[in-house]
Amino acid sequence: MGTELMTGVGVATAARTRNWRLVGAVAILVATALAVVLVQGWGRDGSRAKANEPAATAAPIVLNGTDVAYLQLLIPMNDSALVFFSYLGTSEAATPALREFAGRLAATHRAEVGEMRSLLAAGGVPEENIHEGHQMPGMVTELRLADLKQAPPAEFGARAVTLIREHLAQSAVVSRSEQTSGGDDRVKAVAAGLEKARNAELAELEALPGTSGAG
Repeated sequence: MGTELMTGVGVATAARTRNWRLVGAVAILVATALAVVLVQGWGRDGSRAKANEPAATAAPIVLNGTDVAYLQLLIPMNDSALVFFSYLGTSEAATPALREFAGRLAATHRAEVGEMRSLLAAGGVPEENIHEGHQMPGMVTELRLADLKQAPPAEFGARAVTLIREHLAQSAVVSRSEQTSGGDDRVKAVAAGLEKARNAELAELEALPGTSGAG
């Protein structure tokens, strides 16, 4: 009887040992799988990786103070102009030629913003509108756009053309300065392309019907 009892206890103990080993093995597998998920789902900076987040296309670059100032000025200048162009593109007060021109300007400005944001990110500099609230030359602020919306119909076209001209001209001036004092070749190349585009856009603006001498 005693031997049978001891044998039963031994069998039960062995069974429990096997069960605990099985539980331990399962726990290790679960922990390993969880670790893999966490490593894949979290970025190196500890932030949660976003699904389908596009990778940066520009290689790391070194920006000097002029490069940073240029990008941080031109991005909000273009952004504010895009709001303006969007309004012009649907305004009944604008001529068909002006609406069509505004649509083409919006397309080029949107592409420029994407390229400039990529360069700013490649330089490790956060995007910041350091001129927010300022009445900067060439920037179509909310105040200036509101003033245009309240313009008498007879003055709308001339005022709209003036805003476009000031924006294009100032963008060209700032881009010329970047080419002289900038540090990164890619940023200077963007500035050179932008200055060329602005000069062509200015010439096209002056050729639009009813724009000669406006402003």
